[in-house]
Amino acid sequence: MRVFIAVTHLLGVGHLARMAALADGLAAAGHSVLVASGGRAAPTVMPGAKVEFVQLLPVHCIDADFTRLYDAENQLVTPDYLLRRQQTVLAEFERFQPDVLITETFPFGRRQLAQEFHSLLQVAKNRQNPPAILASVRDILNPPSRPEKAERADRLLDEFYDGVLVHGDELTTPLQLSWPVGEKLAGLLRYTGYINRAAACETSPVPTNEVVVSGGGGVAGLPLFEAAIAAGASDDVRGWRILIGDTVPEAQFATLVAKAGAGVVVERARPDFRQLLAGAAASISQAGYNTMLDLAVSKVPAILVPFAAQGEEEQTLRAQGAAKAGVAVMLKGEELTAEGLLAAVDEAIALPPRLSSLSLNGIERSIGVIEAGGALAQAHAAAFARLSKHLDAMAGKGQSLRFWWRDDDAADDTAQLHRMLNLREKLGVPLAIAASPRLVKDGLVSALREQKNVCVLMHGLDHRNHAPAGERKQELGWQPQPMLLAALQQGLADHMQRFGAQALSVLVPPWNRIDPNLLPHLSDAGFTGLSVFKPRKAARMHGLAVVNTHCDPIDWKHGGGLVPVGALIDRLIEEAGSEPLGLLTHHLVQDGATWRFVEQLLRLMVLHPAVEFTAPTLLFAADEGEVKG
Repeated sequence: MRVFIAVTHLLGVGHLARMAALADGLAAAGHSVLVASGGRAAPTVMPGAKVEFVQLLPVHCIDADFTRLYDAENQLVTPDYLLRRQQTVLAEFERFQPDVLITETFPFGRRQLAQEFHSLLQVAKNRQNPPAILASVRDILNPPSRPEKAERADRLLDEFYDGVLVHGDELTTPLQLSWPVGEKLAGLLRYTGYINRAAACETSPVPTNEVVVSGGGGVAGLPLFEAAIAAGASDDVRGWRILIGDTVPEAQFATLVAKAGAGVVVERARPDFRQLLAGAAASISQAGYNTMLDLAVSKVPAILVPFAAQGEEEQTLRAQGAAKAGVAVMLKGEELTAEGLLAAVDEAIALPPRLSSLSLNGIERSIGVIEAGGALAQAHAAAFARLSKHLDAMAGKGQSLRFWWRDDDAADDTAQLHRMLNLREKLGVPLAIAASPRLVKDGLVSALREQKNVCVLMHGLDHRNHAPAGERKQELGWQPQPMLLAALQQGLADHMQRFGAQALSVLVPPWNRIDPNLLPHLSDAGFTGLSVFKPRKAARMHGLAVVNTHCDPIDWKHGGGLVPVGALIDRLIEEAGSEPLGLLTHHLVQDGATWRFVEQLLRLMVLHPAVEFTAPTLLFAADEGEVKG
């Protein structure tokens, strides 16, 4: 399996560290992996040699101001700079041809790079065989500052994504602690446990009586380093070792080294960080994702000084949870003094030891989700390949397949309606919309009025079930026949009057069921056509043109979602004969995966030379053999 990971770290290096660890795990499991990194170089967290690594033109932010991006020369990025990044990542994606695409943080963050990510997602979605698309997020996100940000993320997830890898524990840190989780998003979440980027120390730690101070990979830790140097100079009991990230400029690093007095060591971050922690008297750090894992594995007494500049809340939420659980001491930014640090060290050392409850098998569980997503994408590709092969064979024999699209249950002007209409317009295909006359609002009539190649069928009366308990749902039955026929006749008059030239006198029974005793009387009531869901017995029946649907992608039996695509495609192939083949959709209830299947199927049918994508007006006007029963 081929996995493409797109990640850009802007401040520290935690995002890249997490994806590098996941990439190494995937490679060890036998998969081909490419990591496209858009942040600054971070040698201490690079993936291993088995992972293909592509460095994009780097960007970063300064002082946690995520609204401004800077290039490698600390200049504000230009549109041309971002365009060249985008071109590189798209070229690498096309070259690599992955089965799975993972976008780290986006669409929950990285909005400054939205154009880059959106272009990548659009290319992936429009591929002949689209990959599985997954988002990857840490346990706690920075909460959205405005509701529109969460709404924008939800729209992108629904349009493009098959799942969200949440690298945390659902029981202790559910995503809703930091991000609004609605019903649709909840259905996409896949909790993996924490991504543990290194094994626990294999050898017994050597006690050093040192306080180890770290501040993530970037400059955000500078205030902590300054306070720690002052605290170390006042500590006559313990030594202090301060580890500075690689992205802190050399001049600032040299200044910190010069300030360090006796008993204080200032050096660059080291790959044996966990070994140092395991033997340390205490750790002082921020509360980033990877740092918390290091602390959990090493079991060192911990003081947390969460990064909280520019409204950042993620680390504060995580540190508060650890302090509440009694596994760490938390210092707020305003408490960050030499005296405050020294007192916190004594307090942390005095805490009773507690076993970490963190689930640290996130790599293994993430791989399982990724493999399942990739396998599903491969199965979808194989199913569409079977359909294409069948259509190719038809074309080779000079045969053609008539295909049409019907959508049920429209009632008003909604976002879901416009999603469907936009798809129809993009592909340039005809569409039949089935609407119940007693439920239709003026908004629907207005929304459809200017639509070309859209017709409206009559979907029963008010989509109300009249079947007794224990029977399958049905509106057109279980009522006195004269009363029902009179209601249908009046409903048809209303239908034709409201939709005018767009209205067809075609009846679509709700739930695709109708009392067969009504059929001989529908023509007298004014109907000229009938459409249900199943292969038809004949093209005409009791004076009605019969044009049915055959492909419904919604898994109604299991509460919604997309049915297994392989079986659905095989049924399409089996039923592709002399009868027009119909796609049935329900725009109001379809999830993102179902919409993506619908678009892929429609795109294939539009482009294939063996398929005649036929307007319903033509299908229902056809006059082919009739039966009376």
